[in-house]
Amino acid sequence: MKKLVILGAGCAGTMVANKLRKRLDRNEWSITIIDKDDRHVYQPGLIFVPFGMYKAEELVRPRSEFIGKGINFVVDEIVGVDTATQTVETTAGKYEYDKIIVCTGVSLAPQEIPGMMDGWQTKIFDFYTLAGAVNLEKRLRTFNSGKMVLNIAEFPYKCPVAPLEFVYLADWYFTERGVRDKIDIHFVTPMTGAFTKPKASAYFTKVMKEKNIRVTAEFILAEVDCANNKLISAAGDEIEWDLLVSIPPNVGARYLVNSKVSMDEVGYVKTNNHTLKAEHHENMYVLGDNTTIPTSKAGSVAHFSAEIMVENFLREINGEPIRPDYDGHSNCFIETGFGKASLIDFNYKYEPLPGKFPLPGLGPFSLLGESKTNHWGKMMFKWVYWNKLLTGEELPLEAQMSLAGKVQD
Repeated sequence: MKKLVILGAGCAGTMVANKLRKRLDRNEWSITIIDKDDRHVYQPGLIFVPFGMYKAEELVRPRSEFIGKGINFVVDEIVGVDTATQTVETTAGKYEYDKIIVCTGVSLAPQEIPGMMDGWQTKIFDFYTLAGAVNLEKRLRTFNSGKMVLNIAEFPYKCPVAPLEFVYLADWYFTERGVRDKIDIHFVTPMTGAFTKPKASAYFTKVMKEKNIRVTAEFILAEVDCANNKLISAAGDEIEWDLLVSIPPNVGARYLVNSKVSMDEVGYVKTNNHTLKAEHHENMYVLGDNTTIPTSKAGSVAHFSAEIMVENFLREINGEPIRPDYDGHSNCFIETGFGKASLIDFNYKYEPLPGKFPLPGLGPFSLLGESKTNHWGKMMFKWVYWNKLLTGEELPLEAQMSLAGKVQD
């Protein structure tokens, strides 16, 4: 019996475990998936918690509910990975593997920014964790005037569109409460604009201007002065705030660093951009936010890349050459407030373009344009996530990006 071990039972790990269990002979392959708890959080829903659009309890379900029959789910803390002996060590035991898939995600590291921990969850809040989103919701309820700053500490970070969504939703939220004219919303980023891709950046920056949201680009955060409520850049520039919403550095699991699975201190695992194989380790694939592939750290990337990875895994164990088929495909709904949303669809080669998705010319969703249909598409995705995506079912979306229905210059 050959052994497949999957590290992490989040979106990527759960999805690929279920997909492979359906395709691998149960008499030939065992599958073990390991995570530290039995608590799966619907991360796309976290952006709505600070504004009272979702309750925290709506976003949490047991991981075991979505892990299929024939998969051994281990709840334990992973200590390390020995790639020489092909063994995973946990606090309670060891697990040998013939193949391993690393899906350990990333976590926030506010301690990496000098001074940030002085105000963490008292003056400085996040919405990328359930606890952070809940704490921020409480703070926003009593925030009636002053300067609210959304700051991105560094790139890359998970779900790159979420900071855009936050300031758009904040504009709507404060407008509905009748205090928008008393609150200055300031978007502060190390990037050259609101987003990484030029056309999308120009579009979303325009939306910010229409909503009277100030943008400061190319701000490289060096430290936070919590005593005086200031952000200080590497160049010595300062930005004052009354409420700071932060996206701190995103780092990989520390045991990946200590085990030399990750080749740097950040903790990402060097990944082939097109095959999803680990660059420096035999018999290892990487999926999800802890890869180094140059596209969004988003659920859609986990989904599309998993489709390619599964096929390559099967080719490899059957003695066939693997194929460089993943093209960096990603798509994301972006809430723009007032019951509307936008949508982007792009890959390594093509940046987001206007058009219709997924049916060319028909949609029903609009690319690089606001619509109520897009908003409801995002809201309905929660059902798709719990009932189709995690369970590894085939969705009517191509893993590779199509140019059909898109308007090119």
